[in-house]
Amino acid sequence: MKKIYLILLLIPVLFGCENLDLNPLSEGSSENWYSDETEIEMSLNDLYRTYLWNLEENYETERMTDNWSQRQAVHVFSAGSINSEWNTSSELWLNTYKGITRANSIINSLNRLQGTISDVKIEQFSAEAHFFRAIYYSRLVFYYGDVPFYTTSLDINEAFSLARTDKKIVMKQVYEDFDLAISKLPVSYASNSQLRATKGSAMAFKARAALYMHDYEIARDASKACMDLKAYELHPSYADYFLSKTRRSKETIFALPRSFELGSSWNSKNFYTRTAGGSAVAQPSWELFASYLCTDGLPIDESPLFDPRNPFKNRDPRLHATIAEFGKEHLGFIYDPNPYSTKVLNVKTGLMTANKDTRSVDTYASYNGLTLKKGVDTDWTDNNETDFDIRIMRYADVLLMYAEAKIELGEIDNSTLSAINQVRARAYGVGLAEIEKYPSVKTKIQEELRTELRTERRVEFAWENRRFDDIIRWKIADKVLTKPIYGILDVKDLKAKVIDKGLWFFPQVPVIDSDGLPDFEPMHKNGLIKLLVERNFDSRQYLFPIPSKEVLINKNLKQNPGY
Repeated sequence: MKKIYLILLLIPVLFGCENLDLNPLSEGSSENWYSDETEIEMSLNDLYRTYLWNLEENYETERMTDNWSQRQAVHVFSAGSINSEWNTSSELWLNTYKGITRANSIINSLNRLQGTISDVKIEQFSAEAHFFRAIYYSRLVFYYGDVPFYTTSLDINEAFSLARTDKKIVMKQVYEDFDLAISKLPVSYASNSQLRATKGSAMAFKARAALYMHDYEIARDASKACMDLKAYELHPSYADYFLSKTRRSKETIFALPRSFELGSSWNSKNFYTRTAGGSAVAQPSWELFASYLCTDGLPIDESPLFDPRNPFKNRDPRLHATIAEFGKEHLGFIYDPNPYSTKVLNVKTGLMTANKDTRSVDTYASYNGLTLKKGVDTDWTDNNETDFDIRIMRYADVLLMYAEAKIELGEIDNSTLSAINQVRARAYGVGLAEIEKYPSVKTKIQEELRTELRTERRVEFAWENRRFDDIIRWKIADKVLTKPIYGILDVKDLKAKVIDKGLWFFPQVPVIDSDGLPDFEPMHKNGLIKLLVERNFDSRQYLFPIPSKEVLINKNLKQNPGY
């Protein structure tokens, strides 16, 4: 059967006949498209489009973690009910293979363009294509395990007979692709360095891919190489870094830019308060709220500084930057979920207004009393839109990846502690050496430092789509996602059982276990909080299901266990 070539999106032929669109002779194909510099560059630009990064957008994977609470709803993943027709998996599989096919086509077309494009441009195009192919294959291996693997064009017979390749073989190619990209990509460009792949971004993504595969030596070396470039640094203010006005920070290693001017924005209404005009559909969870350490570096169940009546006091500054504090201004209004606070101050007008952020006024106010502050700015409320960049890799992650790799290798030294403490010191707005002004990490005991590192990752990257991958690769999702989601009692009971007895906000201090997970069950047994919804993660979900339609059309493509 003759080869089938696809239109510009280059949808791989092995992923569903219904997705194929045989291109007319008048349209571009892989035989006649990759013929000059402009066409190659246009094809590369497609690899930066958001459809290829759908798990990184708009808190997509946060929804599947214990950082997220959404009234009395639970995500299908956390409910343990995904199957081989799960749309998220199907889209991820299809779109990632689209990217791989495009990257392959670019790589394989460059040889015939020798002499028509400068060697410098050919090197750059090749490096970028290898960079993306490495990211896409490492993504597939992490979520699916062994996957179909190809680096050339396929005819339809080859496509429909591809079996799964051992992930070790795939990862060998991944590391080789990253190494090629690292050797050829520049450290920066003349301008807009974060808009294209760089040497540092290839190092950082190689470190992430290796960390996810527990190849700790590779992760250590790649993250250290990125650090040694001296091209990146932590943004001075943790809170300001996430605002949409913060562009081109030296902390950002790789991001997908969005802007109103380019028609690329995002509807934000679900993620800010009802008093300010939002819908408050989703909130940071109590589990996340309880995970922030106190200013003495201890968890809330160990620190004498923790006050359950004033739970924001004496806490890691990243808590204040991530979750709106009660009684403080947020989006132009005082935020207060207390049901007795039926009116709050409009800071701009100086007048009192109906407090739609308490359930005694608005039934659909936050069910756990919390609301998101991280990245939220008044520009969200102008037209329910925001255009913050999609930050996919930042320098804080490189530092913590380096520290984690060193911990797991048993190579704990001062550089390990320094990497963690740089991140923590920035959170407190002080320098690394000012150890009297922040709770620096000092232990070199592996188990203790592992707990410190994992807590640090959770609070540093809260609502940045990192928690999901972490609980999967640490193999704690079966523990994390089988705990119920709790919230505040209904208004009448909340007043009688909690507020009138002086127990607002937290009626008791939850015990925090070695994985940094709080236990709210005693409060529930005492009738002081409400069970909102159960979670029921199934351990088969440590791997995603291969889309059913792909298995049906290819007898050699075996499904993951349990689907």
